[in-house]
Amino acid sequence: MPIRPSSPRMHQACFVVALLLAVGALPFDTIQPVAAAQTATGKHIYSETADPSADIAVALAQAKREHKRVIVDFGGDWCGDCQVLDIYFHQSPNADLLQKHFVLVHVWIGHMDANLAIAEKYGVPLNKGVPALAVLDAHGKVVFAQKTGEFEDMRHMEPGSVTEFLEKWKS
Repeated sequence: MPIRPSSPRMHQACFVVALLLAVGALPFDTIQPVAAAQTATGKHIYSETADPSADIAVALAQAKREHKRVIVDFGGDWCGDCQVLDIYFHQSPNADLLQKHFVLVHVWIGHMDANLAIAEKYGVPLNKGVPALAVLDAHGKVVFAQKTGEFEDMRHMEPGSVTEFLEKWKS
């Protein structure tokens, strides 16, 4: 189905492209026509079919072997702030901090209606906004859980806020 110029999906698509341009993740000289569905949702980060409990169990086993912590990232591909967090996660120095100190698990929350029990288990109130993170030690104990929507306005935050977070909670 084509996207009409005045449709909400077109507005979403324009927002995502503008966001990527603004944070430098998409250079102006590389803009080419992109499939509407890909543009409207940004990068695919959160799997609707994944089993978050199994993913977290695998991450905890890896964290134990590698002496790391686990970051559980609750969000959705539709969330512009989640997209920005992912961009910031992949920028220097955050990418190195993540790789050295954390195992990252993305948990899809639908439209605030999926995997709510997982968020509750780790003390993350999704009604405060997403993205929302929990940090677990290698044994699954919650070291930190965002309770006040600290990153829910990520698109207006600097990459340094993610760096500070990672530095504070690294193993």
